[in-house]
Amino acid sequence: MASASSTLSPSVPHRPAADSGRSGLGLMVLLAATFMAALDIFIVNVAIPAMQSDLHAGAASIQWVVAGFGLAVATGLITAGRLGDIFGRRRVFAVGLALFTVTSAACGVAPTADTLITARVLQGLSAALMGPQVLAILQSAYTGKAQARAFGMYGMTMGVGAVFGQLIGGLLIKADVLGLGWRACFLINVPVGLAALVLAPRALAESRAPRRPRLDNTGVALSTAAVVALVLPLIQGRAQGWPLWTWLSLAGSAILGAAFVAHQSRLGRAGGDPVLNTALFRERGFAWGALAQLVFWTGQGSFFLVLALYLQAGRGLGALESGTVFLSIGGGYLITSTTAHRIAAHMGAATVPVGALLMAVGLGGLWDAVHASGTTGSLWELVPGLAVDGIGMGMVIAPLTHTALGTVREDLVGSASGVVATIQQIGGALGIALIGIIFYGATGDGAPARYPHAFGLGLMFLLALEVVLAALTASLAARGRKHGK
Repeated sequence: MASASSTLSPSVPHRPAADSGRSGLGLMVLLAATFMAALDIFIVNVAIPAMQSDLHAGAASIQWVVAGFGLAVATGLITAGRLGDIFGRRRVFAVGLALFTVTSAACGVAPTADTLITARVLQGLSAALMGPQVLAILQSAYTGKAQARAFGMYGMTMGVGAVFGQLIGGLLIKADVLGLGWRACFLINVPVGLAALVLAPRALAESRAPRRPRLDNTGVALSTAAVVALVLPLIQGRAQGWPLWTWLSLAGSAILGAAFVAHQSRLGRAGGDPVLNTALFRERGFAWGALAQLVFWTGQGSFFLVLALYLQAGRGLGALESGTVFLSIGGGYLITSTTAHRIAAHMGAATVPVGALLMAVGLGGLWDAVHASGTTGSLWELVPGLAVDGIGMGMVIAPLTHTALGTVREDLVGSASGVVATIQQIGGALGIALIGIIFYGATGDGAPARYPHAFGLGLMFLLALEVVLAALTASLAARGRKHGK
């Protein structure tokens, strides 16, 4: 049976297979970079109390340590994808990896909160340079079963970084290696990054768009402004009580986004080189796959947030203890993510819808357990729901990414990869904003007794998202069968 992406859409043009030894080493390099970037989104949450105390930082400064990274990643991805098409994906990936390693070191030795914020923003821009190149290289350098396996490993790596980030951070801080404390959460990237950087030239083949495009500076400016205007109020709005500027910024993002699309369409019709070729969205598989990515990631990051809040603020667990609870999700996730390409080969187009429904079942079970255990019941009651959610998650991440990119032409791979990565970031910011309204609205005065109810409301919102994802991807699969693809 065909893989999930090939069942849903036409196969991509044949590309020569890469040397197996080189491709295996190259995959390790790409996954190391992916793991570091995913880890740094989540690991910093554990380090916040120690950072705030050590740097004598206020709550607003510490919030920007988290938000600055996410905002920088989101704003740079579309442009970074195009830079890979122009200058070569391996070259841009290596530049991003080198900068990520340097900025990680800068974060680890930052003497003040302002220095740390600056380093985190630069670290986010470096991660943005790497992200689309990883997806583009996976799409262009691998074919058939090797490609499905590579995307499966990519999905597993992203999930492991997200699921285990809090646990890894807790372990590093508790171990206090060389007295580094929270700084080890950033400095751990340095040896990994240096090793990957040394291997990259010999492990990765260079690739770029068949015809070298020119960089659309107007498109870069419009896309960057539109993403900043959208993501910034989503990150800051709830904490500031949604002041007028947040609504003006959201309205402005719609105007800037419309101007960006109009400019890209006009430039494309004139035979120019838009930073985002709107022809991508005429590919049914990509358009629906991108929408499904938005739905999935709207739920994913926000789930980890409210789970951590429930465990730490509601049940009084420390960072390491709550990180240990995440092992329940991680165990289920590893079961399916390590074999996602085989599952997709067996189940075909049903893989993602079934995975989404399993996540919904897991979240429903978790809701029931939280309702029964409150703030004092056994943590073991949470394990079955978390494990089932992890199993479903492992069936979704890699096949869903493969689906979105599976039909993209070689000359559009970089642009498409930037779009998919940007949608993942926007979905995460949107989900945190929406669930923040639900969750914090229910916690009231912040008393621990309110957290089970607030977490339960958040779980119902997330469960609904998974049902929508299942319906959306099932509809995409049905359309593919109807058209014989």
